[in-house]
Amino acid sequence: MTESTSRDTRERLIAAAADLIAAAPGQDFSLRAVCNAVGVKMPTLYHFFGSKQGLIDAVIEHGFDLYLGQKESMDPSGDPIQDIRAGWDAHVAFGLAHPGFYTLMYGTVRPGHTPPAQARPSEILRALTSRAAEQGRLAVPSEQAAAHILVTNIGVTLRQIILAQPDPALSAGVREGAIAAITGTGALSDNPLADAIELAASRPQILGKSQTQLLIEWLTELAEQSSET
Repeated sequence: MTESTSRDTRERLIAAAADLIAAAPGQDFSLRAVCNAVGVKMPTLYHFFGSKQGLIDAVIEHGFDLYLGQKESMDPSGDPIQDIRAGWDAHVAFGLAHPGFYTLMYGTVRPGHTPPAQARPSEILRALTSRAAEQGRLAVPSEQAAAHILVTNIGVTLRQIILAQPDPALSAGVREGAIAAITGTGALSDNPLADAIELAASRPQILGKSQTQLLIEWLTELAEQSSET
C-alpha cells in the first residue's frame, strides 16, 4: 500500500465513521459498519487507529477542523468583545448543525482527558480575552474570562442539542450575562464608561463598524485618562 493510498484509506475510514455519527447523534456506532462502508477488513482499521477510541479521537479532530474552518472564514470586527460575541454565536450554530460531532467534541467526558484538538479554539478565545485585558476591558484575569465564556457557551449549546431545538433568546441572554460578568458591566455596574464601551461593541450595526471602533477607542482612552486623575 503506497503512502497516498494509505492516507486515502485512513481519511475514508474517518469519513465513514463521521457519517455514521452524524446520522445518529449521541448513539454508538459499529466498527464493522465503518469497515463495510469503506470496503476494508477490521485489521486495517486497527492498523490506522489502534482502537475504537483512536478512531473516535480522529473523528473529533475532524470535527474541530470543520468548526475552525467556519470560524476562520469569519471577518474579525477589530473589537475583541464583539469577536467573542460572534464566536459564541458561531459555536452554537455549529453545535446545532452538527450535533453528532459536537457531542463528541464537548459532550463526551473522560476524567483527566482533553482532546488535543480542543486546544485550538480555546487558543483563539484566549487571544481575544488577552486583547480585551490589554485594553482594560476585563474585570477578571483573561484566563478566567476565557474559561467563563467557554463553559457557558458549551452549556447553552448542549442544552439546545438535548432539547433538539434552537433557543436564540436563551443563547443571547446567557451570552450577554457571561460578557457582563467578565467585563464588570451591566445593570449593577458602577463604571458608566465601561458600560458605554460594551453597549457600542454589542450594537456595531447602529453606527457602522469603523465608527463603532473609533468610538470604542475614544471611550477607552477617556476611561484610561479618568483612572489616572
